[in-house]
Amino acid sequence: MDEVTFRSDTVLSDVHLYTPNHRHLMVRLNGVGQPVFLSQFKLLWSRNAQTDPGTEGGDDRHVPTQEMLSTKSCSPGSPARSGHGQEDYSLQAKAGTSSQEGTSAQFDEDGDLDVVRRPRATSDTDLAEPPRDKVHPVVLRQEEEDVTEGEAPENCPHSVIRIEHTMATPLEDVGKQVWRGALLLADYILFRQDLFQGHTVLELGAGTGLASIVAATMARTVYCTDVGADLLAMCQRNVVLNSHLAAAGGGVVKVKELDWLKDDLCTDANVPFSWSEEDISDLYNHTTVLFAAEVFYDDDLTDALFRTLCRLARRLKNACTALLSIEKRLNFTLRHLDVTCEAYDHFRSSLHALEKLADGKLRFVVEPVESSFPQLLVYERIRQLELWKIVAEPTA
Repeated sequence: MDEVTFRSDTVLSDVHLYTPNHRHLMVRLNGVGQPVFLSQFKLLWSRNAQTDPGTEGGDDRHVPTQEMLSTKSCSPGSPARSGHGQEDYSLQAKAGTSSQEGTSAQFDEDGDLDVVRRPRATSDTDLAEPPRDKVHPVVLRQEEEDVTEGEAPENCPHSVIRIEHTMATPLEDVGKQVWRGALLLADYILFRQDLFQGHTVLELGAGTGLASIVAATMARTVYCTDVGADLLAMCQRNVVLNSHLAAAGGGVVKVKELDWLKDDLCTDANVPFSWSEEDISDLYNHTTVLFAAEVFYDDDLTDALFRTLCRLARRLKNACTALLSIEKRLNFTLRHLDVTCEAYDHFRSSLHALEKLADGKLRFVVEPVESSFPQLLVYERIRQLELWKIVAEPTA
């Protein structure tokens, strides 16, 4: 496989688009014949942490501060117990601000904006092609060591998250890719450790499970949920790949099926990833945080998720907080003959309806979360990325 071929009916996450060639490893085919790749996401725990050019989004454009690129050292400690406090976060945030202030626009002799192009890949010798890195997956030979069987990287095991995922999937399989909204949510989880430390939490539409894996570095129990046997199996593999991260904090991740279109949880023991009565009791008695990332691309599914949120909030013993991340995507539609954000607009209207909902038992307080919290994962935090917080509390 020299290059990935993208068909017109497939969707590709920006997170995977510019993955450095030598780290884009195809490890297997999944149950439905789709290529599965293994990528690494590095946590920038300190100002001395360097972005490995072999990790996802290793382009230094996405790194919060240039000072983070100065050395190759990394934190040997657990993410939840690494000892980095708010003071370290503040230093990173301030450094990022100062570096941006020192950047000025460049113009050519005609007064036009001179945009610096991204460097071409050193392995790309075809000068006739557009100046962008191509995606060249490396297919592992059968005799090569299975990267999923090895231990975590010895040099900095608690700073790298390894995720199996697919690329260029049909719309119904987008959960098998990693999206920027999941990375934004993971950053917020790391920032608001007080919400997760020692708690039971639930992720809806977990996809590859990245956000759940991050939450498990602090939470007592993480219920990582989605639908589809193949997707849940991939998610389970990712949990195992990163089990050392949860173990260091004493957390556990339980991968379960949760269908938003059904009112009840699946308890059939013959169905993979079904719920035990013990798990259901623990879920309803102890869960305090619900979260979901980048699941708002279909209006019917968006409606189903908000119904599920309401249903769970009523069944939970404790007041709960929900965190929802979304990317506002602009699309030209023939119906409107204009650029629209229909999925985003429907999401916002659903938030408004939830806030106005009055059933006599609960009230929902909705507010946006400022994206000024520190960035510890490497991705492009564009202004279209949004995070929303919903607090469900009993009415007086």
